[in-house]
Amino acid sequence: MLKQIEGSQAVAQTVALSRPEVICAYPISPQTHIVEGLGELVKSGALAPCEFINVESEFAAMSVAIGSSAAGARTYTATASQGLLFMAEAVYNASGLGLPIVMTVANRAIGAPINIWNDHSDSMSQRDCGWIQLFAAHNQEAADLHIQAFKLAEELSMPVMVCMDGFILTHAVERVDIPAQNEVDAFLPPYEPRQVLDVNEPVSIGAMVGPEAFMEVRYLAHAKQLMALDRIPQIAAEFAERFGRTTGGLVRGYRCQDADTIVVALGSVIGTLKDTVDELRGPADDGPRIGVLGIHSFRPFPLAAVRAALEQAKRVVVLEKSFSVGLGGVVSTDVRLALSGLGLQGYTVIAGLGGRAITKASLARMLREAVADRLPPLTFLDLDERIVKRQLEREAATRRSGPIAENLLRDLGTVASKVS
Repeated sequence: MLKQIEGSQAVAQTVALSRPEVICAYPISPQTHIVEGLGELVKSGALAPCEFINVESEFAAMSVAIGSSAAGARTYTATASQGLLFMAEAVYNASGLGLPIVMTVANRAIGAPINIWNDHSDSMSQRDCGWIQLFAAHNQEAADLHIQAFKLAEELSMPVMVCMDGFILTHAVERVDIPAQNEVDAFLPPYEPRQVLDVNEPVSIGAMVGPEAFMEVRYLAHAKQLMALDRIPQIAAEFAERFGRTTGGLVRGYRCQDADTIVVALGSVIGTLKDTVDELRGPADDGPRIGVLGIHSFRPFPLAAVRAALEQAKRVVVLEKSFSVGLGGVVSTDVRLALSGLGLQGYTVIAGLGGRAITKASLARMLREAVADRLPPLTFLDLDERIVKRQLEREAATRRSGPIAENLLRDLGTVASKVS
């Protein structure tokens, strides 16, 4: 059924259609509307049998999720930003135990300073925790990926994060096709756990493992991620055949066939990039030959698929909404590994940190520089170098230079008043 609906509510409804038996979450913007919607469905009896458990923290939410999943219940939770960091210990436990929990991460910046807007630093910080990470480019994909995530998680007995851009997607109202319950039931079979706590057949889950087997345990988590490289596109194809639309998968290219320059990105910025590329190419397609490669599976990272999509290009620009302080791009490092030996010109562009708008005008300027090979290897899109310079000069001049964030905001006001 087509609905004009907020992204969070679309996710809540598709999670409900997946018949979770336990939902536990602690409110943190911008994911709160999702679990609010699910709570209302449970309270009204529209989602039954299902227990909605109110907890006192994000760490408690993941701890409850671990317990319910180990007891054999289909389990769901959601979080964002500092909430994901607060549950980090339990996040590692969930993957180490091989529990098929599905969690929405409504991507949001990590402080300090406090920031509630979107970038990808939260889920990127957990890239090595053992969870599968799927990124949605738009709200239809965000809704569909949750149905696919439950199927993938339960087949492999691995937890899955579905990452969607906070506010940009979670709070955007747009048209989403919400499937019928019988359609989801036909696609997603009832949960049959691979391991379960059962008083009639007692076992230990999460027992101490010493050096004699710990490496093997971790390797098996890696082996399952490699299995996911096969199952993710297969499940996406099964979903497309049944529901009539293509969402998910490993990667998806746009105008890449003849492209000399390809921009790699994750999340909602893919749509803005497509529009920018169309405008640069022009109606007669006589502009610079630029394409877009959207990565939908960040973990496992699809090295072979990325290499196949990019190997005919002359240059690659990785646009990312997170970065490794002191080094540069996070996604760029993986893309560079995929392209090892090809000798392509590569650029990393950090953009949108803390929710800063990524405009078509800025993207167009950046892409023209990239096509001309004038782009620095590492670029911070729309960085205000004036206030950065002021702060560095302040710190060089006096030991007690004051709090950085407040100084920058004060300098911004000074710069703005001089401009006006």
